[in-house]
Amino acid sequence: MSEPFIPSTLDDLKAVTGLAFMQAVLSGKLPSPPMAETLGYRLTEVAPGRVVFTGTPDPAHCNPMGGVHGGWYGTLLDSAMGCAVMTTVPKGRLYTTLEYKINITRALPPGTRIAAEGVVDHGGRTTAVAHGEIRGLADGKLYATGTTTCLILNG
Repeated sequence: MSEPFIPSTLDDLKAVTGLAFMQAVLSGKLPSPPMAETLGYRLTEVAPGRVVFTGTPDPAHCNPMGGVHGGWYGTLLDSAMGCAVMTTVPKGRLYTTLEYKINITRALPPGTRIAAEGVVDHGGRTTAVAHGEIRGLADGKLYATGTTTCLILNG
């Protein structure tokens, strides 16, 4: 398990743009958050206003009925949409999720490889809005969608 990125000061985190920060995570210069390992996903693409995570839910991510827990979908979409917003945040600023909503469109069988894409619809000075999708990598089926509103903070 990799060590989590914990900046020694808030100034360390604010010293780069959000895009540079996300690119550093993608390249391995900064470690992925432990949550990604726990939930079986990883960052695979970063571009301005867009990120993609890929992953595979396993039986440990299931609810008592044997289906992938809704929290798995929610966490993955929150990560994808929030990290997409992070790519638009200028140096010296941060973001936080104000709210997000997900719609699960079909059951995701454990062991299914997926891609979760987050795309920014609006990246403003004080707020950002993004949407996301979880799709099967093998079949392209849509498993869930989401939307978020994020607050852009002065560091």
